[in-house]
Amino acid sequence: MSLVATPVRNGRAAATSATARAAGGASTRRAHLCVQLGGAPAPRASGDRPAVATRVQADRLDWADAETRHAAMTDVSRGLALGTLGVAIFAMTLPMTRLAVGDANDPQLTPAFVTAGRAGVAGLLSVLYLLALRAPRPPQRQAPALAISALGTVVGFPLFLSLALRQVDAMHAAVITGVLPLATATVAALSLRQRPSAGFWGCAVGGCALVLAFAAWKGSGALVPADGWLLLAVLSAAVGYVAGARVSTVMPAPQVICWVLVGSLPLTLPAMLWLWPQAPVRGTAWLGFGYAAVFSMWLGFFAWYRGLVLGGVVRVSQVQLLQPFLALLFAVPVLGERLDTTTVLFSLAVIGVVFVGRRMPVARAA
Repeated sequence: MSLVATPVRNGRAAATSATARAAGGASTRRAHLCVQLGGAPAPRASGDRPAVATRVQADRLDWADAETRHAAMTDVSRGLALGTLGVAIFAMTLPMTRLAVGDANDPQLTPAFVTAGRAGVAGLLSVLYLLALRAPRPPQRQAPALAISALGTVVGFPLFLSLALRQVDAMHAAVITGVLPLATATVAALSLRQRPSAGFWGCAVGGCALVLAFAAWKGSGALVPADGWLLLAVLSAAVGYVAGARVSTVMPAPQVICWVLVGSLPLTLPAMLWLWPQAPVRGTAWLGFGYAAVFSMWLGFFAWYRGLVLGGVVRVSQVQLLQPFLALLFAVPVLGERLDTTTVLFSLAVIGVVFVGRRMPVARAA
């Protein structure tokens, strides 16, 4: 009897000891879990399960995830706001440049002075910005891309635009330059040896046909020299933007435009002083020049690039579609130009073609 009872008692004692150790281990794990969650371990109630703590942890993770999503949405909202601000600044460039150069019957500042002066002023501001930031110099291998960007955005686009705006109104220029995003995408595809789809090329051809048709309509059935200047401005800006985008892969985009302007100072600053107007001009012309120098050539890029970073390139870049239409609207109060139905319809058609074209597939080079 005793020989049988002893193993049974020893077995029960072992089982009891194992249960106690398991319970102790569970309590220890539960305490560690509570500490990780940031609270003190509560006494374990009868019938409690570790799943309760797991649910608490999941609830807190859900809360943290909700906070992360809220922060992301806040960044997107700020990005869209800054992107819209940048586009509005760029849209105002057309009427303000027209204000600076005047028209053929009442010329003000010369296109050459506006081109050199706006880059010279923005270049001096860029020097102060880069010094305050203690920004490193761009790599030497990026010098060719920076030079191409300067030729396109510092010299080509503002010069050709100023020459055109001496002959045509800002609304005319807004419709023609509305194809710029599509032109930039085309230059990027060709320079990167990508393979755009037939739909993309169809939109590119359609956009060119629209702006040429509008130019011919405005010119009573024929193109005028200003249309050639505007197309050269679009091409210059597209080439300059693509070259600058390549450098932006190795350094912050706002610094890229600043280095482009600083690198151009040996040319733009002496040219600005040499071309300084001798005859008096209206105060509104200087106002237009100041806007083009400080906002169009400098601050607009800060708002635009910051918006792209916060809100995402794909989402925020769509705001650029508003630029031609905003330029049309700004020309009414700034210049007193009349907004007619045909101009609005052509502008909306160009915006629609650009919108579709930017969604057409472009295959990477093999």
